[in-house]
Amino acid sequence: MKTLVCVSPGHFEYQSTTTPSIKPGFSLLAIKRIGICGTDLHAYQGNQPFFNYPRTLGHELSAEVVLTDNPDFKPGDAVTFIPYFYCGLCIACRSGKPNCCKHIRVSGVHIDGGMTEQLLVPSYALIKAEGLSYDELALVEPLAIGAHGIRRANVIKDEFVLIIGAGPIGLGAMEFARIAGAKVIAMDINDDRLTFCSKTLGVDYTINPRRENPLEKLELITNRGMPTVVIDATGNLNAINSGFTYLAHGGRYVLVGLQKENITFSHPEFHKREATLMSSRNATRADFMHVMDCMRKGLVSPATYITHRVDFDQVRDCFEDFLDPNNKVIKAMIHLK
Repeated sequence: MKTLVCVSPGHFEYQSTTTPSIKPGFSLLAIKRIGICGTDLHAYQGNQPFFNYPRTLGHELSAEVVLTDNPDFKPGDAVTFIPYFYCGLCIACRSGKPNCCKHIRVSGVHIDGGMTEQLLVPSYALIKAEGLSYDELALVEPLAIGAHGIRRANVIKDEFVLIIGAGPIGLGAMEFARIAGAKVIAMDINDDRLTFCSKTLGVDYTINPRRENPLEKLELITNRGMPTVVIDATGNLNAINSGFTYLAHGGRYVLVGLQKENITFSHPEFHKREATLMSSRNATRADFMHVMDCMRKGLVSPATYITHRVDFDQVRDCFEDFLDPNNKVIKAMIHLK
């Protein structure tokens, strides 16, 4: 079978690989769609934490079951799966938090992922389509990341939620903050992305910190109260550090984006706010179910995210294009037969 391997930063190769052999507790899937996410782009550029080369990327996936020992599934079923494979034994797993398992192996990050024709995954990770299309199923995982961040922040109706970064993860967070009833503020340095937020997603307010003073704009929007929730979805060190200054007294700051360096902030300023700082890693089955339920109810329209499509055989030659802001990529979707 054909597999696309990132052999080193900036270098993809198509390789002929052996079809995985089925083994107990695992299911063999024929991959149908692969969403290209920020993790894939960062890995290609060589700045993704927790990463080694060579690696087969891809964890935003939909597929058809080929073989399975899961009695709830059968060959031919359309599925997605939770790509964070956990040990089930560590303190996080025992506490109901397999998304941050001490020994976690994320498909396409710690282990080889879905940029291939067939993939073997733990049978416990499968999720039924229940009417969703392959496109929709491949978008469940990135939307679940945003949904998990909103759940971590315990967003409530009518509070101001600032989401920094209007990439796919940030856009998902905006969607689920809106669904929770929040007043959503999008911050990004890309005006095209901000236009997408306001016109397509119905975001209440937008801020471009390169064109306007973000503190003054936030004070105006919130009647000087400032956002009670700030979510970083950039993974940019400067953006993360700046986010501390936007937080209301008593507020919550959630780091969804990830970068390699140390964050810094004023302890007195943070302390006097009695603020809460937390990270949000991956997502849980409950988040996946919430996203899929919202899709079925029409609260989220996955089709609005897909701006570019590419056949699997063409990915190596056009991947660089997805990094160019001039191409206005929101979500690129890879198709397999």
